[in-house]
Formats: sequence, C-alpha cells, structure tokens
Amino acid sequence: MPLAAQRASLFLSDLHLSPTLPRTTNAFTRFIDAVDPADVAEVYILGDLFEFWIGDDMLEAAFESDVAARLATLRQRGIALYVMHGNRDFLMGRRFAHAAGATLINDPMAIDRFARRYVLTHGDLLCTDDIPYQRFRRVVRWRSLQWLFLRWPLRWRMALAARIRANSARQGGTRMVYTDVNREAVQHLYRRFAADRMIQGHTHRPARHDDGPAAAPHHDAPAPMSTDTVTDIAGNRLIRWVLTDWELDGASPRAAFLRVDATGEAIVTLR
Repeated sequence: MPLAAQRASLFLSDLHLSPTLPRTTNAFTRFIDAVDPADVAEVYILGDLFEFWIGDDMLEAAFESDVAARLATLRQRGIALYVMHGNRDFLMGRRFAHAAGATLINDPMAIDRFARRYVLTHGDLLCTDDIPYQRFRRVVRWRSLQWLFLRWPLRWRMALAARIRANSARQGGTRMVYTDVNREAVQHLYRRFAADRMIQGHTHRPARHDDGPAAAPHHDAPAPMSTDTVTDIAGNRLIRWVLTDWELDGASPRAAFLRVDATGEAIVTLR
C-alpha cells in the first residue's frame, strides 16, 4: 500500500443527512463503501454532515447510529476520517467521534498536502456581511449555553429542531439560501495561514475561484513545512474550492467531492 502522503485526500461537506432524504443517504453510503484504502489516505467532512444535530444522544436513534457505523468502516479499512462542525451540527461531540471513528477538527485549520497549504473551513465564518447570523453564531457557540441546552430532555430538543426546520421551510424550502462570503474575510484567512488553497462549504454555491495572486504570509502564520512550499505560495494564484451540498431527493440532484492528490485537484461528481 502506498504511503499515506502519496494517497489522495477527499473533501466533502453539506450532506445534510436525514431519514427524510433516502436518495441522498444512499449516495453517502455508496461513497463510503467505494473509498479504496489503496488509493485514499483520508476523508474530510467540512461541516453539516447531518441536517441537524442536537446532542450525541441522537446516536440512540437508528438512523444516526447507522450513519456513524458506516463512517467507522473507513477507520477499519485504514482511512483517516476528519469531521468539522457546521452551522447545523456544531453540537457533535466526543461520543459521536468515537462511534464514527473520526477526529473532530477546528474551524478553520490548515493542512499541508502535495507541496501546497490548504486552509479548511466550513465557510459560515466567512459570511461576515450577514451581521445577524454572525451574532447568532457567536451566541450558540457559547459553551455555557450549549451545556444548558444539552441538559434538556431529548424530546424537547427534537421539538425545537422540528420547529426551526418548519420555519425554514415556510421561508423558502428545506435548503436555506446563505449570504455569500466576504472577499476581505477570505483574503484574511489566506494570510493568517500562509495558504495558497482554500476549501469551504456552507454557501451551496459550488465553484472554483481564483482569488488573485498569493499575498505575503501573515506574521502569525505557522511556518511552512518546506522551502518548496514557500516557493509554491509565492509563485502561484490563490485558489478557493467551494464544495457542493448534497441533494439527490429534490428537483436538482447533485452530489460531489473534491479529490486532492499528486496530480492536482479535481471535482468528482457522483452519479
């Protein structure tokens, strides 16, 4: 088997898995089963794996337990799994991570792969023009508030989640329309991590963006791993990949992931 550094990394986000979306769930199952440990070293899920997550006691339900068990097969096959919180599942904790064989990762974070530095983020923190949402995001991430919410009985939390989803549906369907990213926030994140690549989800606007020439590294950025990485950042463009959401139960079916390997980066669409 090739060394992990020579095998590919796969990135996906915004699957919004739910028992009410069977085709999307089936696509997820096929994807997990098809990941080949001889070819792939690691899988990154950059937020919103589930439609909602209101505490790790959701693992007591059959659907959520089955999803975690399916994810755990990656680790059993020697494939690392990294999961980032999204705006819908930021209450995923250690119990979920253990059940799924996953490592929970910070948002944002940077990784070095194939002589490039990638900054990874769910993406909602880049939508700084949506001031009410950013205020809401800060409040719901308070540890004390989360601690209190998780002390509610599960049925109360389920009822609240159902009410929020019903309100969202009345305002425009099951999939929300999000404010796009702020370009200044994007550039700041590149500089902060001295990165020349960015991978994000959240906005449901899949695209490959050329964000301009690489800027000088931020003074607080971690040191690049090699001279080759410094040269690569200085001599190339800033490229940002926006991952698609997964939706195979509606009128506009879509599901895809980003593959990164020694030959470059490519979007792979699921059929």
